Amino acid sequence: MDRFTAAAPTGEAVQQLEGLVRTAIFKPATALVGFLLQVAAERIEAAYQPRPGETCKGLVELQVQCLFGTFPLRRLYYYHPGKKCGHYPADTGLGLEIGYTPALARLLCLEGADEIYDKAQVHLREAGGIEVEARQVQRVVQRIGPDAHTWQQKRKLTPPAERAPIMYVSADGTGIPMRPGDLIGRKGKQPDGTAKTRQVYLGCVFTQHGRDEKGHPVRDYNSTSYVSHLGPIGEFAPMLRREALRRGMGNATHVVFLVDGAEGLECMGRDYFLGCTQIVDFYHAMEHASRVLVAWLGSKEHPDFKARLHQWAKTLLKNGVNKLVAKTRLDCQGTSRAAAVEQELGYFVSNAPRMQYRTFRKAGFFIGSGVVEAGCKTVIGSRCKQSGMHWGVPGAQHVLALRCIHASGRLADFWSHRLQTRANPLAHAA
Repeated sequence: MDRFTAAAPTGEAVQQLEGLVRTAIFKPATALVGFLLQVAAERIEAAYQPRPGETCKGLVELQVQCLFGTFPLRRLYYYHPGKKCGHYPADTGLGLEIGYTPALARLLCLEGADEIYDKAQVHLREAGGIEVEARQVQRVVQRIGPDAHTWQQKRKLTPPAERAPIMYVSADGTGIPMRPGDLIGRKGKQPDGTAKTRQVYLGCVFTQHGRDEKGHPVRDYNSTSYVSHLGPIGEFAPMLRREALRRGMGNATHVVFLVDGAEGLECMGRDYFLGCTQIVDFYHAMEHASRVLVAWLGSKEHPDFKARLHQWAKTLLKNGVNKLVAKTRLDCQGTSRAAAVEQELGYFVSNAPRMQYRTFRKAGFFIGSGVVEAGCKTVIGSRCKQSGMHWGVPGAQHVLALRCIHASGRLADFWSHRLQTRANPLAHAA
């Protein structure tokens, strides 16, 4: 304080002052947390009843790190010779994660899921004065990630009491770069037929209660929740259905399944969301309209391309998909381009019932899958598709599960579940 008041006031001096004050405040805070956790550990051990075959091997000291610093914690170790394994009842009871307190472990997971681990290390040090190496951040994420992924799949179904007028279920897939060992035998788009990426599915659920002054649908604020899976669509589909049920799909007045028209997603809608209104994203429909016109006109540079594409958009928005298919077939009948055009028209033929956009708009539904498209970029792409990244399956699965939980606003629920689940076996033993 004397040095700061005696020197010329500058921004650099203020920066140094705040760092020193934080360090000074953290010291007694660390001592307080350490004292309270030591008392709590002794209470847990006093109530603990050893399981059959366990023997107490005495006290072992652990250096525990909390939000404010590091302190020693002495706790009893129990060992089972027959099972050749042991445990610390106090560690479980206190929710410690390999020497980190629950609050710090939660923060490490949040940072590790949000940024590459080296950046997470810097953020923790600069923002909170917390010194944790990048590899330790990764270690905590790898420890907690499996529970996060399992929780996505099996969390309790507690539908909200309020009935949603319209619920949307949407899904999409995107590729993330993988390590060579996780791509063995997989077909891809490389010249030699191999793959550099694996498909990860992202699903989202959101609700709509009304429209704006122009009659456009409005997504309910903070109503979007996500699930992800790096595996077959047959494993992903039940996860998405369970999330929709948790969000109240059973009580919703209307359920809309909004996807891009891919065959696998269409089948998922039919098998897992029976009775819902299926809509093919309008913007994907326009991408395929562009392909039809390229097949017919030869190039996007054709002078009629833009005008015809505009006409396709207007006609699609008037429930005219069948009219467009019939007219295009008639126009190119007997030409050398007929086969190529017919192949591109297949997308519209198979999806025609899900392209009745005037009907959908009149009902007040969204006709674009922008929510899940944005989710693929923010939840998956911004973390897993950065330059130079190559993921292993478990690592990507765990990070994405944590990111989905955070993006869904379910962070507190997940951590409450984890801490309670870990404490339950201890409670039963006592």
